[in-house]
Amino acid sequence: MPLTESFFILFLGAAIWYGLATLKARETGMQAARAACCEEGVQLLDETVVGRFRGFARDADGQLRIRRHYSFEFSDTGDNRRAGSLALLGQEVEWLHLRMPLYLVPPVRRTPSEASHQATANPNSSDES
Repeated sequence: MPLTESFFILFLGAAIWYGLATLKARETGMQAARAACCEEGVQLLDETVVGRFRGFARDADGQLRIRRHYSFEFSDTGDNRRAGSLALLGQEVEWLHLRMPLYLVPPVRRTPSEASHQATANPNSSDES
């Protein structure tokens, strides 16, 4: 068998291995996203995760692994879409993040006349600014 055929067969085998490993990693990510959404009481939309980035990183044992980042969407009300993401190192979930909305309530600002009126109306209370 010529050398070029040997390289072609080797390349084909590596491509098949990478494709199967990617499908397995995607399924692992899908299961993790589904479990996290269920735990948080939100709905996973489209029942899928989308691959965003691939690279290499070392695990806790120092072994070189493929790091895959995935994104997905979920809904907390049924009328909206929120972004979530996760990363796999090899076939293990490295982290998973659900970006829940953060609502900030601004503090009530009082004018000086309102503050003095409150102080005269209730002399026992103290005004904390």
